[in-house]
Amino acid sequence: MAKPLAAASFLAALLLLLIHFSNAQHYQVQVDLANSPAPSPQPQLIDCSEACKGRCEKSKRPNLCNRSCGSCCTKCNCVPHGTSGNYDDCPCYFNLTTHNNTRKCP
Repeated sequence: MAKPLAAASFLAALLLLLIHFSNAQHYQVQVDLANSPAPSPQPQLIDCSEACKGRCEKSKRPNLCNRSCGSCCTKCNCVPHGTSGNYDDCPCYFNLTTHNNTRKCP
C-alpha cells in the first residue's frame, strides 16, 4: 500500500513543479515584453509630386526634371529646397548617379 501512495505523491509533486515552471516562464515573457523599447515610428513619407513641382518650376525641361526628381525623391524621401543646389539638405539626393556617373537628380 505504501508504494502506490508514494508513486501518487511523487506524480502530484512533479505536476505541481511543472505548473510552477510554466507560470514562471509565462511571467518572464510578460516582464521581457514590458521592458522592451517601443518600436520606432515609420518616417513620414513626403509628397514627391509637390516637392518636385517646386524644385522643377524654373527648369527648361520640366517634364524631364519632374521625372528624374520624382525617381530620386522616391528613393531618398527628400528633395532639397529651392530650384537648384542646396544638396546638403538631402545627401542621398545628391549622391544618386546615372550609369555615366553623372548626377541623376536635378
